[in-house]
Amino acid sequence: MISPSTLLIFALASLALVLIPGPNHIYIITRAVSQGRAAGVASAFGVEVGTMVHIAAAAAGLSYVIAQSATLFNVIKWAGVAYLVYLGVRALTRRQELAAGQAVPQPLRSVFLEGVVVNVLNPKVILFFLAFLPQFVDPEAGAVPLQIAVLGGTLLLLGLLSDLIYALSADALGRRLRARSGVLGNLSGVVYLGLGVATALSGRST
Repeated sequence: MISPSTLLIFALASLALVLIPGPNHIYIITRAVSQGRAAGVASAFGVEVGTMVHIAAAAAGLSYVIAQSATLFNVIKWAGVAYLVYLGVRALTRRQELAAGQAVPQPLRSVFLEGVVVNVLNPKVILFFLAFLPQFVDPEAGAVPLQIAVLGGTLLLLGLLSDLIYALSADALGRRLRARSGVLGNLSGVVYLGLGVATALSGRST
């Protein structure tokens, strides 16, 4: 299995990486600001369930297959773009519903599932797992899929901690802004559309 020293180095490197704001953090922050702490936490758990899917795919070798296939990569990429654009348009439309008093808070189950989908359909996460995890895998130390699972699980736990910190911090800001529903509707919509554009511009290079 993985040596304690290798696992420690991996954990420190992972911690440095997960603390840097990325697309998932931006999504979680937007959720927490617009709908509150519970929504931010739900989206954080959803994102990390998506990470579990990526870990399983990496351990099974599927991530490598997807990264090597332009067709599969682009299918996931453009599905992710379409979903983010849908979230953006819905957020902008929701502003009009709020103004008319017709909108209700989105159920936390839906917020959670959206977090899963946003992460699973992020092609950059696939490339990240292919570029980062293998650096800490030793084929002579035992089953490679099991090593990937252990490393991925470590990254997941650290990522969840980071996500929750961002969610709870963003909620404090959101309390001041949620009364201005129109501003939040525009902000959320623009953020989702921006993430969609960033995903559309992403390539298969790591």
